[in-house]
Amino acid sequence: MQTQSSYRLLVVRLGAMGDILHALPALTALRRQHPSWTIDWVIEPAWAPLLSARSQPGTADTTQPRSSEQPLVDHLHLAAAKAWGKQPLAPRTAAALAALRRTLRAGCYDAVLDFQGAVRSAALGWLAGTRRRIGESHPREFAARWLFTERVSTRGVHVIEQDLELAAAVAGDDLQPISPLLPIDPAAEAWCDTLLASCPPPLASRLSPLASGPSPVCLLNPGAGWGAKRWPLDRYASVAATLASRGFCVLVNAGPSEEAMAETIRAGSGGAARPVTCTLAQLIALTRRVALLIAGDTGPLHLACALGRPVVGIYGPTDPARNGPYGTRFRVLRSPFSQRNHARRAEPESGLLTITPDQVLAAVDEVLAPAAPHPEPVP
Repeated sequence: MQTQSSYRLLVVRLGAMGDILHALPALTALRRQHPSWTIDWVIEPAWAPLLSARSQPGTADTTQPRSSEQPLVDHLHLAAAKAWGKQPLAPRTAAALAALRRTLRAGCYDAVLDFQGAVRSAALGWLAGTRRRIGESHPREFAARWLFTERVSTRGVHVIEQDLELAAAVAGDDLQPISPLLPIDPAAEAWCDTLLASCPPPLASRLSPLASGPSPVCLLNPGAGWGAKRWPLDRYASVAATLASRGFCVLVNAGPSEEAMAETIRAGSGGAARPVTCTLAQLIALTRRVALLIAGDTGPLHLACALGRPVVGIYGPTDPARNGPYGTRFRVLRSPFSQRNHARRAEPESGLLTITPDQVLAAVDEVLAPAAPHPEPVP
């Protein structure tokens, strides 16, 4: 299929963090294949920093050239779909949807590419008035397929592979995964420089391979979308204390409403772990600099993968073959007794509880070893 250099593509993927990051290798490959295309994106405001470091991405001048601050897309359309869903009949919701519809239709898009596969995202693509709307043949919400004019049967196991197949359908390209481009926010980079300057010096006697420079940073992310995916905090604290004794500067990402979890790890590690509260732009800057990230199946883990940082993933009810680390050095720990289950339970999944701090530390040694492979998930 041939497309013109002036082709205009609208991508719809509202959230969440990990899902947007999974779509970025496909978008990066598509951008490299077609640098002259106009590619715009509909996104929830909270996740806009994953695509743009400009102060007002939703109102950015579409004639402004792409740059390190906004490397992949030409324009962002902000859609507060979650908020609208809570007040669907409110006048402000109707007004916001009408304004978005006008803006999308003014874009005169040749195609809509739906990476989300939800009724909500498909409806927003339909609002654009574009005749060509591309989505999966078996989307996450089956009813969404009736709003697609082209339905792609994907065969990939990992979500990143599935998104590549979807993106390839736009122009019939043979797309291969490419490390995604994420925006560089100068203010966030400066914040990160100041933060890391306060890390203690390395313990040369205990970390001889890494002791020639500043202390290597290990970032822990104990939070997750729901409790069943969260490894116990006392085990994170144990890992933090050991890594600090080895010469790591151990930081704990305290996401929204996760400050208490980070503080529990700090106290349980005897102060070895240091909580860090940051914006999404600052988290991107910090993750660029870490030597290692340890987390469950959550957005910051996928951010580290997108930035090519080594990761140790601690998995329970979700399947790492579909949602696990991808495109970087990694080690995944998952019990053979864990079953795939997306029920939003509050307590950690039973298989997750069989994973010990010693196993995590052994995985750290493996993933940081020279020329570490990309192993398959193991018990």
